[in-house]
Amino acid sequence: MRNLKVTIGILAITFLALTAMSCKEAKKEHNNEDGHHTEMGVEENHSEMNHNESEGQHAGEKNEVAMSEAQDGNSELVLKDYFSLKDALVADDNAQAKSLAETLVKSLKGLDVSKFTEAQKTELKDIVEDAVEHAEHISESPIAHQREHFKILSKDVTDMVAITGTANTLYEQFCPMYDKGSAWLSMSKEVRNPYYGSSMLKCGKVQQEIN
Repeated sequence: MRNLKVTIGILAITFLALTAMSCKEAKKEHNNEDGHHTEMGVEENHSEMNHNESEGQHAGEKNEVAMSEAQDGNSELVLKDYFSLKDALVADDNAQAKSLAETLVKSLKGLDVSKFTEAQKTELKDIVEDAVEHAEHISESPIAHQREHFKILSKDVTDMVAITGTANTLYEQFCPMYDKGSAWLSMSKEVRNPYYGSSMLKCGKVQQEIN
């Protein structure tokens, strides 16, 4: 048993080391490139990114979400708004992130929990309450502070999905370098880091697939 624990520990340390190395390599690659990939995998120069380009990027994941935008109280609406916020942070767009966080607050508050069990309702209400608090902070903060709150917000949204399920395949991605390790959700396997944005766009790995 002791040998098994030692083996598991060694494997865990090796995984984190390899992930960190890949992040450093991604940073070097990023510094040597003339442009950056967007969430949709198209290379572009970050200095030329403008508001319209950012909106186009946000629309990519919005259009992929299998849901009706008119359907209030749906967890898919929360996810759509969460992904839009994530994309704004990937694009280093503080103003857009503030606006999208306000939208996310509304969809979180409108989440319909009536179809769930009493225990699930209680848990979802706690999750929503915490997520709203962090989304509100994001709506009024500079980008560095936005990213701090996005880490906890991402955990809340992941916990929500564990209860509500998802109509789409999601990918939980992980960056070992931001705040001792931080995760977020994406609809794409391709890593686009919301915690570092353009400075280390590709830092991270897919941690698990959520169906």
